[in-house]
Parts: sequence; structure tokens; C-alpha cells
Amino acid sequence: MSSLEQLCKDYQLVEKAIRFIEDHAPAQPSLSDIAADAGISEFHFQRLFSRWVGISPKRFLQFLTHAHARKMIERSESLLDAAYEAGLSGPGRLHDLFVTCEAVTPGQVRKKGEGLAIFWGVHPTPFGRCMIAASDRGIVSLHFLQPHTAQAALAEIEKKWPEAQIRQQPQATARLAEAAFSFSPSEAPAPVYLHVRGTNFQVRVWEALLKIPLGKAVTYEDIARHIGIPAAARAVGNAVGANPIPFLIPCHRVIRKTGVFGNYGSGPARKKAMLGWESAQVPSEHGG
Repeated sequence: MSSLEQLCKDYQLVEKAIRFIEDHAPAQPSLSDIAADAGISEFHFQRLFSRWVGISPKRFLQFLTHAHARKMIERSESLLDAAYEAGLSGPGRLHDLFVTCEAVTPGQVRKKGEGLAIFWGVHPTPFGRCMIAASDRGIVSLHFLQPHTAQAALAEIEKKWPEAQIRQQPQATARLAEAAFSFSPSEAPAPVYLHVRGTNFQVRVWEALLKIPLGKAVTYEDIARHIGIPAAARAVGNAVGANPIPFLIPCHRVIRKTGVFGNYGSGPARKKAMLGWESAQVPSEHGG
């Protein structure tokens, strides 16, 4: 079993644990309670978390609290300002060091994908299995399966690109999955290119999301302000929800100004898992 396969397998129990915590939050369940619901011993629960995220379950669960969410927002204050002023990616961010986002041209939109070859495959990730679809320009779509199915994800791609030649080619998308999800904070990642289709407003929002560093979070109001339309927080929320390439375009890093994590197209438990996992990758988050 590959490392990504193992992490993918572990994730199913991690998500189950997060759901249990959400459902029983008022009772403040203990680690033994959470492990029992997952159907494994507390010892194996500890090992699973350490393998999946590198820290203890207790520490990881602290990253899922309302208080931690508020701290992420506070620490990220003026974060996008600094990133834009420097003309560089935000400090500590992994993916914005190697993700290049290119918008589909209006002419390509009108042609509905005519002459475009799109290939896709299903692969394991630390957050469950996903379908990746790509053209020769880059990734055009990423769907985490569950709640989606591969058939539903494929139907959505076909609807968006009705004239494109779409074929299953997992050997081609496997290298993209490896580049996107098999990375280390201490190593320079391989470049990943995105080929997105959206309105000018949506693309501006998605480009702003790429500025948010690993282990940080901003509000919808922050994004609206940084694209120059401070009153457009609701429209920003819609654009965030329309993101075709979650995780690589990190829409999970946008939360409500109250510190509430909010909804996520791939499921609120997965959003919490991503934010907790990323917080665990940032050394400064481990203190206290």
C-alpha cells in the first residue's frame, strides 16, 4: 500500500471521528469515547492520528475548536495585504509557491471545449479519494468523492465542456495527484498548473485564495476587500463555493468572521480535517 493509499484509508476514520465530535460537542467526548465510536482502541486511535497528521489526537482536536479558528483569523490579519504588496506568495504557504492559475479564454468558453482533450482519473489523497481531470494546460477539475461519485463528477465535467474529448487516463493524472498531495514542508514541491473556467469575478476571488498561507484562514470580508469590492462578501462566498479545484485553490481557508468554519462543498468534516491537518504542518502552531 502506497503512503497516499494509507493516508486515504486513515482519513475515513479521522472524518468519522470529526463527525462524532460535531454531533456530541456539548458532552465534550473523551478520546476513549471517540475511539470507541470509531471501533478501535484508544492506542490504535493515537497511532492512526500520528500517522495521518503527525501529532496526537488531543492536539489535533484543539485545531478544530472555535477558539483556534478565531486565532487563525487574528493571526492572518493584514496577511493578504502583505502578500500583495510584496508581489509574492504569502509566507509559509506551500501551494502558492508552485500553483499557477490560468483562466480559460472567452473564445474557449464559447467553443464549449471544442478541440480540447481532457483526461481524468481517481486517486487516493490524505482527505479521501478524489477525481482529477486535466487538459494539457493543467488541472480543470478536482472532486473529492464522497459525497460525490465518480459518475456524478464526470457528468459535471461533461456539462461544463460538452464538446471536449473526455477520456479516462489515470496514469496521466496520477502524477498530478502525487504533485498535489505528496509534499513535505521541508522540500520544494513540483509545479502544478490549473486551467480554470469562471467569470472574471470568480477568477479574481480564486487568485486571492491562492495568497492565503498554509495553516491560516481569512474571512469572506477579507477577500472582498482585497479584490477591491468590500461590500461583496456574499458574492465572494458564492465564488468560493463555485471553486472547481478545492484544496489546490484553498477555499477551505475562508471562514466566517465569527470563527465558525461554515459549509464546504466537499463536506464540513473534510473542511475541518484540512484546516486541522494544515495547522499541524506549521511548526509555530504547535506551541502551547
